[in-house]
Parts: sequence; C-alpha cells; structure tokens
Amino acid sequence: QVQLQESGPGLVMSSQTLSLTCTVSGASITAGSFFWSWIRQPPGKGLEWIGYIHGSGTTYYNTLLKSRTAISWDTSKNQFILQLMSMTPEDTAVYYCARGRPKRVLGSIVTQREDYDYWGQGTQVSVSS
Repeated sequence: QVQLQESGPGLVMSSQTLSLTCTVSGASITAGSFFWSWIRQPPGKGLEWIGYIHGSGTTYYNTLLKSRTAISWDTSKNQFILQLMSMTPEDTAVYYCARGRPKRVLGSIVTQREDYDYWGQGTQVSVSS
C-alpha cells in the first residue's frame, strides 16, 4: 500500500518561502518511472498542478509558477520537497502531493484526479498579508 503524507506550516507570511515535505511509504521515490507531483486547490477553485519530480530526479514545473518553484528530494528519507517562493495571499490553498503527472489536452496541461493513483490527505496553507 502506497501512502503519501504532507507536512509543513499551515500559515505563511507574504513574501516568505513555503516549504512542504511529502513523506512516501510503500514505494521508493527513486524506483521505476513514477512521477511525484505537487498539486494545490485554492478555495472555490479547481485543482492546479504545480510540478513533479521523476524517479530519475528530473523536475518539471507549471510554467505559470516555474519562476518561483523548486522541487527536490531527500532519498534517505524517501521524501520529496516543495519550495514555493514569494508567497502571496493568492497562494492560499490546500496543497497535495500525489503520484502521477498531468495530461495535455489541446496543448494545455489539465489536472484531473484520475491521472494520479495515490494522494496525500492534503494540508491547508494560508498566506497572511
């Protein structure tokens, strides 16, 4: 059974950097050809894919967030880490880690739950101005 668990601060001040950790059990993040993604859902809005790290260590980011996003990993702890810089209140959302990657439809990335086979429970992050 693969399980993912997000951890990190629930409140961040504007302009600060958010750091979230996803701890994975039941599977090695470096094994196979799996993609390990970060996804968020702002209040009242749909899912937004942030980026992923592949089992090879390759990363890929949403172009809208790329300039202030970094995803890394700690293989000794089987964790992957999201850093999102220059936070604003618009970054308030529930943040999820999940296994999988988004699809492209007519050239645009779409974020659908069915494209990810395992999810963390999600963690609320609020940004205070």
